[in-house]
Amino acid sequence: MFSIAKLTHQLNEDIQDKEIRLIGADGTQLGIMSAAAALALAEEQELDLVKISPTAKPPVCKIMDYGKFRFDQMKKEKEAKKNQHVVELKEIRMSPGIDINDLNTKMRNAIKFLKEGNRVKVSVRFRGREMAHTNIGEDLLVQFAEGCKEVANLEKNPKLEGRFMYMFLSPKQENKK
Repeated sequence: MFSIAKLTHQLNEDIQDKEIRLIGADGTQLGIMSAAAALALAEEQELDLVKISPTAKPPVCKIMDYGKFRFDQMKKEKEAKKNQHVVELKEIRMSPGIDINDLNTKMRNAIKFLKEGNRVKVSVRFRGREMAHTNIGEDLLVQFAEGCKEVANLEKNPKLEGRFMYMFLSPKQENKK
């Protein structure tokens, strides 16, 4: 038994079913026959007998060059993996007393992350007496979202959890690669 892309295929002598539906190497339906007769046909053509659909009644088998089939599947998987972009969650941390230039720098970084197609978590940390003025942190996050609104959508509004206030930004559709 071999597995390709999380599918397990039974080959040649491993197929123990009494009756199977057989598909030829060229894709034609050859009908229902015994597994031994199908294996003989496959060996006659110097190809493999592969169980494609084990859950069907009767199971469906196909005559094919399994090595070539496996190679093509691996190639497709590799190509699909190469073309996918994993969206990461980047975090930007600030404090309520942040200066305007520092805020602009953090905003530029967030815009860069968003243009790359990543989500951004913006958080404000409150220390000591700053907890009495959470409205300053909320205003800061709203101002940050306004500065990034050209490239980002506000995914979650500012929310206070413990000593942190969070907000999530996601890239707008036209910026995704």
